[in-house]
Order: sequence, then C-alpha cells, then structure tokens
Amino acid sequence: MSSLSPLPVERALQRLGQNIALARRRRQWTQQMLADRIGASVSTVRRMEEGGSGTAIENIARALYAFGELDALTQVLDTANDQVGLALMDEKLPKRVRLQKAPSGPEDLGG
Repeated sequence: MSSLSPLPVERALQRLGQNIALARRRRQWTQQMLADRIGASVSTVRRMEEGGSGTAIENIARALYAFGELDALTQVLDTANDQVGLALMDEKLPKRVRLQKAPSGPEDLGG
C-alpha cells in the first residue's frame, strides 16, 4: 500500500479486499475463475483482495458485476443519502420565500 494514503483509506481498501475474497470463496471460485470473469490476471485479483491501493476501479466494478452486486457501487455517494451535502444545502435555504407580484393587467405586461 502507498504510504501516501491516509490510514482510514488503507483500512477501507483492506476491508473491501477482504469482502471480495470472502464473496469469491463463498461462491467456490478460485482466484483464476474470478480473474477470468473480470478479464484480469490472477495477480490483479490477488492485489485487489489484499486491498492494494493501485487496483483500478474498473476491476472492482467488474468483480461487483460478477458477484451480482454492481448496484452497491452505484449507491456510493448517492446524493439522496449524502447527509453532509444535504445539510450544507439546507444551510443555504432562504429563511422565507416571497412570491413575486403577478402582473394584474395589460399595463403591467408592457402593453
């Protein structure tokens, strides 16, 4: 792992790698079988399962697809569940909303 990555990032990648390895083993797949399914080498699968920081997101996405779990990737930072982003947006909401005065006749329309 890169020493430039913050420790929480390294831990998250290790956890993801462990989850990928567990999902593979639960399906009784070898690393070679997963590699064939995602179009990668066994060494790529090994690095991914070890939580290697250089693993391409495409390989992770392909593994999720092979496991039938690609929807999990689309839920990452789903804007509807982004609590920080929603809170920041809510802070910028106006205190009150005023309706603009509607034109009452032809003179208000520039006629």
